[in-house]
Amino acid sequence: MDTIYALASARGKAGVSVIRVSGVCAFDAAEKLCGRLPASRGVRTIRGEDGLPIDEALVLRFDEGHSFTGEEVVEFQVHGSIAVVQAVLSNLGKVPGLREAEPGEFTRRALLNNRLDLAQVEGLADLIEAETEAQRVQAFRVLSGALGEKAEGWRRDLIRAAALLEATIDFADEDVPVDVSPEVLDLIGSVANALEAERAGVGVAERIRDGFEVAIVGPPNAGKSTLLNALAGRDAAITSEYAGTTRDVIEVRMDLGGLPVTVLDTAGLRETADQVEEIGIQRALDRARLADLRVFLMLDGELGVGLDPQPDDLVVSGKADLGGEGLAVSGKTGEGLGALVQNIQTVLENRAAGVGTAIRARHATAMAKACAALENARIGVEQGPDRSELAAEDLRSAIRALDSLVGRVDVENILDEIFSSFCLGK
Repeated sequence: MDTIYALASARGKAGVSVIRVSGVCAFDAAEKLCGRLPASRGVRTIRGEDGLPIDEALVLRFDEGHSFTGEEVVEFQVHGSIAVVQAVLSNLGKVPGLREAEPGEFTRRALLNNRLDLAQVEGLADLIEAETEAQRVQAFRVLSGALGEKAEGWRRDLIRAAALLEATIDFADEDVPVDVSPEVLDLIGSVANALEAERAGVGVAERIRDGFEVAIVGPPNAGKSTLLNALAGRDAAITSEYAGTTRDVIEVRMDLGGLPVTVLDTAGLRETADQVEEIGIQRALDRARLADLRVFLMLDGELGVGLDPQPDDLVVSGKADLGGEGLAVSGKTGEGLGALVQNIQTVLENRAAGVGTAIRARHATAMAKACAALENARIGVEQGPDRSELAAEDLRSAIRALDSLVGRVDVENILDEIFSSFCLGK
């Protein structure tokens, strides 16, 4: 592979910027800029091709097999001015055999050199994008290899089951002293149950990554827009004493207790002859039905028309500053706001508790293929020795599906999509 280089930290002014060089020529290229490399790390003066100093940098050296990419790597920690960074990159570009890295190329090499599996690469992408504590925790769990470890355990059990079946095929003309079907069925059942449990948590995991949606619904003039502004801490929605002011769905993204949440302000739910308002009400109903949680803001005991509360939905009395019973809130004064936020957090945290280590639709698809193959294998084993060969092939299909989960097979068609989301320095 070519030796590649790029700025590995964010662009723009900073206290320190990191420039990474990876590949077989990394050490030679670094020595052209700063002389003899340290054994592991040390301060060196970086000089241009004219011999004049560019900067003093902390230089880190990583031998092959001990770096992020698995290759020989040198990292320059330079003072983070735009001029310094550009001068270093310019001089690296003049070294024969070096080229600038493409987006995600360092991470792609880590995958190809077995430093990361595909699920870990996806976890790294999510970690870079994480904005809330829940997103960070979820992404780091995947980056640490939790899904790969589970997949390896499932794979090991299925290889054992396939080996038992193939033994009966190899000795079909002889008396096999032990009936292997009970152990095979037990292995198939345990793996299938584990896969189904992981699949069940993918939807919640995607919500943690992309954000939960909470819709504020209710009749006109109940204080929905005022409540949204109070939650957001700014004037995100127009408020007035006139009913029907909100016509479109207004979205505000926020962090509630470490969870990413998009709060939706919707049009007041009522019967109307105004065609434009009717469109807004229909949009409100559509988005509210798809939301993860609805907060019904009552006005004089009315919830509005066209939508009924579902389990876990919150029913709140609006305009608490004017009086209200039970859970009441006022966006104007802030009364009851803390209690409402705590109730929303509790509902969403309870849902987030069911998340596993599989976090993407791709993971769910791979596990669904494995489950389907395991069901066929189970049926084959139960039908007797005559179906052992077909059942063994079904087990191999399940193993291939698990291999695609962590990137051993059938992943070329998704690699470009994954790595296109990475920046140049990653």
